[in-house]
Amino acid sequence: MGELRAYAALAGGKWRSMLSYRASFAAELLSNVGATVLDVVTVFVLFRATAQIGGFTLAEAILMTGLTAFGFVLADMTVGNIDDLKRYVRTGQLDTMLTRPLPVLPQLVFTDLPLRKLLRLGFGATIYGIALAVNDVDWTVARVLLAAVVPVGAALFFGAIFVLTASFAFWWVESGEIGNGFTYGGRDFTSYPITVYSNWFRDLFAYTLGFGFVAYQPALALLGRTDPLGLPAWAGYVSPLVALPAVAIATAVWRTGIRHYRSTGS
Repeated sequence: MGELRAYAALAGGKWRSMLSYRASFAAELLSNVGATVLDVVTVFVLFRATAQIGGFTLAEAILMTGLTAFGFVLADMTVGNIDDLKRYVRTGQLDTMLTRPLPVLPQLVFTDLPLRKLLRLGFGATIYGIALAVNDVDWTVARVLLAAVVPVGAALFFGAIFVLTASFAFWWVESGEIGNGFTYGGRDFTSYPITVYSNWFRDLFAYTLGFGFVAYQPALALLGRTDPLGLPAWAGYVSPLVALPAVAIATAVWRTGIRHYRSTGS
């Protein structure tokens, strides 16, 4: 109970500090949603030149984009600020967190909870909801459950990628750009049907690293479409489970990094 009060105090302090500058907070809300809006607009621009991309219509592609936007921003809002770990390691601020009787990861999350991304989250959820409405989905109990669970699974998967790549800072402080290649690069990859990518690139990101199970396979299951790449229909229904090994790997690497960390002495 004491830990919950401590986390609530950290989050409350962040909330009060942002509300002290309401105009700035409002400007940040609007500017943050721009990135997600641009992702969606890009899909519309691509489809102005053709009726289908990779064998999928605009409505079907928007379902994947909306699902990615919703899941990614949910992860970004909760653990995305762990990208700052490299700064905490470099400046020695991580030492302070290690002296507190609280786990380090929740401290990093609640110390700078990015509430400025709330509008992005709402926009992503709205696009996902609209995409479900405009597509001719044959709703069954299984598809209703899948539609509800998939964004959470996507958030867990992206959250695991955030934690995993940020953990590299325990060994290599300047690893940020490599991490961004997998977090933001993974977001861009899952925003489109994976049939548009070349074979080796698709095999690496979609199947080896699991990004193909974030939005593409669940979208196929929701739409009732056969996978043109040959995976069975049930793959879409079990896709959210890919988040479990991702979380397990990220947890193991994070714990190893914490044990490996040595104070900067500053």
